[in-house]
Amino acid sequence: MSMITATAWVPRGFAANFPTKYDIDEHELARISKLAKLQLNDAKEDLQSAQKDQNDDPPSEDLLEAEDDAVKLPRSKGDADDDLREYDLDHYDSDALDADGETMAMFGNAKSLAYHDSNADDPYITLQDNEEEDEEREELQILATDNMLVAAKVEDEVAHLEIYVYEDEADNLYVHHDIMLPAIPLCVEWLDLAVGKGPIEPSVKANFVAVGTFDPDIEIWDLDTVDCMYPNAILGQGGDDSKADGDSGKKQKKRKKSKKANDDYHVDAILSLASNRNHRTLLASSSADKTVKLWDLNSMKCAKSYSYHTDKVCSIAWHPKETTVLLSGSYDRTVVAADMRAPNAKVPRWGVESDVETVKWDPHDPHCFFVTTENGVIHYHDGRVVPSAPETSNPLWTLQAHDVSVSAFDVNPIIPGFLVTGSTDKEVKLWNVQSSGPSMVVSRNLGVGKVFSTTFAPDAEVGFRLAVAGSKGAVQIWDTSTNPAVRRAFANRMAPLDGEIRERLVGVDDDSSDSEDEGGIEPGGDDGREGDGWESMDED
Repeated sequence: MSMITATAWVPRGFAANFPTKYDIDEHELARISKLAKLQLNDAKEDLQSAQKDQNDDPPSEDLLEAEDDAVKLPRSKGDADDDLREYDLDHYDSDALDADGETMAMFGNAKSLAYHDSNADDPYITLQDNEEEDEEREELQILATDNMLVAAKVEDEVAHLEIYVYEDEADNLYVHHDIMLPAIPLCVEWLDLAVGKGPIEPSVKANFVAVGTFDPDIEIWDLDTVDCMYPNAILGQGGDDSKADGDSGKKQKKRKKSKKANDDYHVDAILSLASNRNHRTLLASSSADKTVKLWDLNSMKCAKSYSYHTDKVCSIAWHPKETTVLLSGSYDRTVVAADMRAPNAKVPRWGVESDVETVKWDPHDPHCFFVTTENGVIHYHDGRVVPSAPETSNPLWTLQAHDVSVSAFDVNPIIPGFLVTGSTDKEVKLWNVQSSGPSMVVSRNLGVGKVFSTTFAPDAEVGFRLAVAGSKGAVQIWDTSTNPAVRRAFANRMAPLDGEIRERLVGVDDDSSDSEDEGGIEPGGDDGREGDGWESMDED
């Protein structure tokens, strides 16, 4: 099985020009030792629990009969000595001498070796250290015109982040490095702050990513460090345990993992993350434990917990102007816009016809927001019009975008009225929203399988670039401006292109087997067959 569950762009200028290799100093060694000790303690507890359960179960009659029938013949010490005598282990450390009287061991003739103060003086070393370093440094280089793309991937039951670099001018997409994860990732959120490296300096640019998985902890990783072993910070009970273990010299009893929702940390899978771009030290998270939590990235503690919903909270989004208002959507079929400063105030609530998939504010009209649902419908609401009850919600317009779930959705931050939807029907659709309502521009099958992620690039220079990923574990970058239908629909919002235009679709060659038996669908093709492999991320 191979699939990509989420993607996130990194704006130009934030990735380090030359990412650094992971270096373990004394401080880092002490930090990861604490984390490794916690993981080892968890594993020991699981093993002891499993052994206890096994011991509590009475042995079966077949096993007892087999033990009675078994005949044990102990082996005498003399027999064992006879078997070992041929190896002459008594003289194992004695080295034979050669004709010059020197031993023939690997370093027996060390006296005859030649030594050089510098490798530059050694005639047998032709490739100097600085040449190797320069070559490796050049391979890791990221240019100011490159975009970084983070993809949350599962491949053969191994979960990791793949960090891509997209070179727009060269039509090139490649994997720069990857980061191993402890559980299947469900969401990623890019951060521009250095979290977990001491006091946060807001004036200093950074390139980090927060990752939510099926585990209840949120991990934060430095994207400018290659070959990381452990995250820079952990938000949740896992992070609290590591601090408690490091702050006390006494041996502390491991706290039992709680499954009851509380105000300090999540106790179930992390379904969505949202970084506040105005109050940059605030990170919001939503979970299958039905809560929304607000994290202070300075202290790495939960500042506040909210329980506005009665079912899993699958999507959250900060208001682009009212910087303390958070939009949240849930499987309870409601959407809430709450001011995080007033946790006890009555919140406006809207209702939809089925489970919510995604919620997003309109960056070009911040009074309005989008809601996509499991039934393939898009709702567009005015946030100033609050219904008396969720059932009486009256959207500005609705759109039946797909016949099945809208599993991926995004609003172009550069081009007004430009939307994209993706679905488990394997289709990616582009939409043009005008005063008369939305209309479809083009529908394509990009060969990524069931579509789980569609994200527009964040920079004006690549505003028409769209990253698409899904159940086949592949990422495609689609330059939508090269599509004739898109050029006709958005002619007044894009620069004219001269000469013959060929549609651009950039991906990474993948030699691994597909997770679905789809017969090698080419981009732009159509296939109505249902996949035989992985079907849905929803629980039964």
